[in-house]
Amino acid sequence: MTKVELLAPAGDLERLKVAILYGANAVYVGGQIFGLRAAAKNFTIDELAEGVKFAHERGAKVFVTANIIPHNEDLSELPDYLKKLYEIGVDAVIVSDPGTFSIVKETVPEMEIHISTQANNVNYRTVKFWYDLGAERVVLARELSFEEVKEIREHIPQEVELEAFVHGAMCISYSGRCLLSNYMANRDANRGECAQPCRWKYHIVEEKRPGEYMPVYEDEKGTYIMNSKDLCMIEYIPEIIESGINSLKIEGRMKTTYYVATVVRAYRMAIDAYLKDPQNWECKEEWLEEIKKASHRDFTTGFYHQRPDENEHLYTDKSYVRNYDFIGMVLDYDHNNKIVTVEQRNRFFQGDQIEIIGPHKELVKTVIEKMWDEEGKEIEVAPHPKQIVKMKIDKIVEPYDLLRREVKEQ
Repeated sequence: MTKVELLAPAGDLERLKVAILYGANAVYVGGQIFGLRAAAKNFTIDELAEGVKFAHERGAKVFVTANIIPHNEDLSELPDYLKKLYEIGVDAVIVSDPGTFSIVKETVPEMEIHISTQANNVNYRTVKFWYDLGAERVVLARELSFEEVKEIREHIPQEVELEAFVHGAMCISYSGRCLLSNYMANRDANRGECAQPCRWKYHIVEEKRPGEYMPVYEDEKGTYIMNSKDLCMIEYIPEIIESGINSLKIEGRMKTTYYVATVVRAYRMAIDAYLKDPQNWECKEEWLEEIKKASHRDFTTGFYHQRPDENEHLYTDKSYVRNYDFIGMVLDYDHNNKIVTVEQRNRFFQGDQIEIIGPHKELVKTVIEKMWDEEGKEIEVAPHPKQIVKMKIDKIVEPYDLLRREVKEQ
């Protein structure tokens, strides 16, 4: 059977730790230069070193993105940066540019290299080209079907690892090759600063009628003609693995800690169930429902089954569906008194019905009957960001367990 890796995004150190604890075999992160998510917090070298140590102690890997398309002025810092990544034990760098690739090979020849989806890897000759140059892994473009993936796998050495996105936002352009952000916001998408103009609302203006905005689609609010649904492939774990994909990649270095934990946890359960009993695997409704408890758009299967048509876009708005609020993270649990210490993330109240999720455990439902602030004063509401709150919960919980509550209709 194909070796299977669950690869998760991590925008900061907390998300790195949560991703690994909740079941990711590897995480991909950005340093403070050369990554394609300039708006993410990203990692200092010291934070990367701590993250690598945390991951390696738990048998997980850390990959660092260096996949911008660099201009001349971007290159001078790269060699020293690569040396630092190698020294702290980063497992691989993700690149898209041949020049960057050559600098990695010259500077840290023992560093493992993964070829980014930004390189538009859509055929087996491209994959073999990168492998022959020394790449260990190629991240496939999002615009491939299962049949195409299988054909690629059949024509390349088994040693080549294939990675593909299975969950998250889709780009309107070919594997991120978009110039709209450059022209409309003066922010270079291929240097990490995409303004996501594909999510904006558009009207048509006719040249001789300036100021008269006509909707592209018959809706008084305009239309979101390039706004794709989110990819979700949890129902197709067997097809993904059997197509020859080694690494199942979740998109979202800009996503929250709660999003990372929820999605990773669901895919971990689905993958483990398949590996345990491939012949009798079926997608449990609870896994899909769990994913829907994280902020999301409507779902699509992208290109995996067929070319997307008009049904794979959201023409009416760009908003996310958010049915649950992430209200806190467990810091500590006193087994003797059954008191849990929580760091608040969104406001919650005494009497709230909540759910608690954690790594490799069943979901817990309970009610907040009493809670206290750090001074021991009983409180009815926790309104302050990152406020430390204690509450009595009979269920056993652990650090990094997450608390959420259903969003009530207004």
